[in-house]
Amino acid sequence: MSPVFPMLTVLSMFYYMCLRRRARTATRGEMNSRRAIESNTRALPINVEIVQYAKEVLDFSSHYGSENSMSYTMWNLAGIPNVYPSSGDFTQTAVFRTYGTWWDRCPSARLPFKRTPPTFCSQDYVELAFEEPVYPTAVHILETYHPGAVVRILACSANPYSQNPPAEVRWEILWSEAPTKVNGPQARQFTPCIKQINFPTNLIRLEVNSSLLDYYTELDAVVLHGVKERPVLSLKTSMIDMDDIDEDEDEEKYGCGMDTLNKQFSIVTLREWPTNGYFDKLPYELIQLILSHLTVPDLCRLAQTCKLLYQHCCDPLQYIHLSLQPYWARINDTSLEYLQSRCTLIQWLNLSWTGNRGAISVSGFSRFLKVCGSELVRLELSCGHFLNETCLEVITEMCPNLQELNLSSCDKIPPQAFNHIAKVASLKRLILYRTKVEQTALLSILNFCSELQHLSLGSCVMIEDYDLIASMMGAKSKKLRSLDLWRCKNITESGIAELASGCQLLEELDLGWCPTLQSSTGCFTNLARKLPNLQKLFLTANRSVCDTDIEELAANCTHLQQLDILGTRMVSPASLRKLLESCKDLSLLDVSFCSQIDNRVVLELNANFPNVFIKKSFTQ
Repeated sequence: MSPVFPMLTVLSMFYYMCLRRRARTATRGEMNSRRAIESNTRALPINVEIVQYAKEVLDFSSHYGSENSMSYTMWNLAGIPNVYPSSGDFTQTAVFRTYGTWWDRCPSARLPFKRTPPTFCSQDYVELAFEEPVYPTAVHILETYHPGAVVRILACSANPYSQNPPAEVRWEILWSEAPTKVNGPQARQFTPCIKQINFPTNLIRLEVNSSLLDYYTELDAVVLHGVKERPVLSLKTSMIDMDDIDEDEDEEKYGCGMDTLNKQFSIVTLREWPTNGYFDKLPYELIQLILSHLTVPDLCRLAQTCKLLYQHCCDPLQYIHLSLQPYWARINDTSLEYLQSRCTLIQWLNLSWTGNRGAISVSGFSRFLKVCGSELVRLELSCGHFLNETCLEVITEMCPNLQELNLSSCDKIPPQAFNHIAKVASLKRLILYRTKVEQTALLSILNFCSELQHLSLGSCVMIEDYDLIASMMGAKSKKLRSLDLWRCKNITESGIAELASGCQLLEELDLGWCPTLQSSTGCFTNLARKLPNLQKLFLTANRSVCDTDIEELAANCTHLQQLDILGTRMVSPASLRKLLESCKDLSLLDVSFCSQIDNRVVLELNANFPNVFIKKSFTQ
């Protein structure tokens, strides 16, 4: 045979691959041109594009606002725009709880999990339901303040309004990109080029990373464009149908194929080689060290190559710290079952965002912890909506060494279930942000968990008397270093006095949006005098904070690094200068909406104290 023919075969394969990639990465203009060609030639029926705003907000990981109002909450993403195209800080927008890197530089910051793939950088998410399932052709995100936080857009095969739950829930990434710095806080319409998918959807998920932002990002609305019938490309356009595209490459790149990951976890028939080459000459410990740099999917792939590497990749020492959050879309009961034999020595486990919509069952979670829970020290379960009272009971029984428990935004756990946490006397960190924990359960936890160092009770709206809670903390939680009381509605100067007297090791205190605290009672000066180790103090939206409070902080809390006094009308530039001169470590000062601090003052302070990030928000 002539050598020309193999070359032609190679060229044809290369051309076919190019077509596949072109079909995957087709631009918005190409999709519009396809519709125009199909309409003009009448080769295919006209497929009218549907444009719709989000009908409902189904789920989210955090928000700046209160659970009992609409200001700064994720629920503002439902419906038509409230603010766009205006720019600035508006209460009618959706705002996440954090921004920048400040939360990673305070006493309550948690150590990151190793082996997190570099492609996963999401910090928060929100899920939106639309009226009509469509094949997406475009997604418009209306950002009104400090844009640039969205890093992933996903589509789900499940219809949230269907009466019949699907046999399989599939997530497909429409667009993904690393965080980028956007110049300027002005409003914009963000329309990334999205990938075509082979199923209709009316459930869209946005994932954000706010680490590069100078302030909170604000989102106003999301617009989904799509067609009811799956786009079939005309042969006259020299393009191919999406049915002909193998999706293995996409699943490997984006990690949303649940079957693919489970196949990697499963045991396969391994070929046995007479020798293992240079690996036979390496110490066992050195091979383990090399493999410790691989992500979990890569470790599972490597385990399928030969028996020697299978032994190394399945060694429980490789799974001492395990984060499954980056793979939330494809973790289910089968995944946990495959991992059981490898996780018998696990100490840190991150299952945040996993298991929703029936992917993980109570029995599957319980079976896993009964085998793998004895050595657990840290357990991350934020936004785990499969969790119920049985799960908390299993955690407290199977994890006797547990020191850190994160139940942030687990709002489906019934109030009575939190009583079980009191059995874990070794707890040092407990995050109950946006949960339904009640007063009785919390008092029991504080009474029996005297080792607590970090406690988050932000947006816990079912606690009736925060003064009683603060009094119990002062009596029992002597080791407390950080306390989050964000948006607690009824704490008074009495509770603050008990807290400051008993918890004198406090380094971080968040009293943002606590309207019952008044500076005239002396509560803030008392804090400054009793808590000299304070590094972070948030008094957000307390309009009564005054010069006396700032001067007491300057005199007593010289280690202060972060201070938020947004919204006060009583603080003058002179007291801020004293604070900045005294607190040499101060790096963040939020004076947004402080009526006496205008832009001229901020510019002057920035010039004299260049190491401090002084934030002044605005509304147009």
